[in-house]
Amino acid sequence: MKARLADARDGIVATAPQMANLFRTIVKVAEYKTTVLISGESGVGKELVARAIHAQSSRHDGPFVAINCGAIPENLLESELFGHRKGAFTDAAADRRGLFEEATGGTLFLDEIGELPLALQVKLLRALQEASIRRVGDSVDTPVDVRIIAASHRNLRAEVAAGQFREDLFYRINVLALSIPPLRERREDIPHLVDYFIARNNSRLGTSIHGVSAEAAKLLCEYAWPGNVRELENTIERAMVLADRNVLDCTDFPDRLREAMDPLQAHLASGELSIKKTMHVIEEMLIRRALQKTNGNRTRAAAILEISHRTLLYKIKDYKIED
Repeated sequence: MKARLADARDGIVATAPQMANLFRTIVKVAEYKTTVLISGESGVGKELVARAIHAQSSRHDGPFVAINCGAIPENLLESELFGHRKGAFTDAAADRRGLFEEATGGTLFLDEIGELPLALQVKLLRALQEASIRRVGDSVDTPVDVRIIAASHRNLRAEVAAGQFREDLFYRINVLALSIPPLRERREDIPHLVDYFIARNNSRLGTSIHGVSAEAAKLLCEYAWPGNVRELENTIERAMVLADRNVLDCTDFPDRLREAMDPLQAHLASGELSIKKTMHVIEEMLIRRALQKTNGNRTRAAAILEISHRTLLYKIKDYKIED
């Protein structure tokens, strides 16, 4: 099966050059059973990339099984991964297959693998090396044919150095490494994602939103999105549910977006037209920047601002600036 680059997107909305490189890498690595480690901040779409790799591979007809290693209590995680025999522990009323067996012939996605307890890291390493697992309470091994894709928002190299993650397991899963850039580093993708989420939510929620205003589009593109694509998706859905018009405006979005902007941009985005109030915003912004540039030296800051030292002291007090 020869994969096509367009197929590698598999529902991932992106046009930024960094993402185009990622899609090409997906096509290259998909056919190999080699373990892949996907890194990236929370919300960037690590599972989407894992699903795209699975869909591009010859295993695409097999199961894709995902587990968040940090979302399951430690005492249940081993049974969840490897299964158990009847009577292995309290409440083990019957034999149960684990996710390794469920994923046989397909792909097992271990999300947030950095949350895996050290004791289980040893057992996972053995399963990867031997291509077999042992259910809790069993005395024999069961062979499994699984392609492993792992992901983490943590810096696993740093975790290894701190003794929080096994070095041998790290090198075992870090054979093919993929890194997904955060949304703030590929802002050109934001308008496309906004259009995609609006169209999808119109279909799902029965809304009739036609788009966003120019001011709102600017606001969305300038916000840093610490929660990445997931935060953008949730923000768009919230705005669509609460909107009174068929075009989303700045007022439809949470205050945190405007507050995180440059003060002047946030002020203008609010719709304020008072020249006096706008000049105060500009003045405070320039004073803060001058103090930052001079490391709090008020004499030098006053010279940069071309005002007297006495005037600067008055304005610092007036604007309640703590430098």
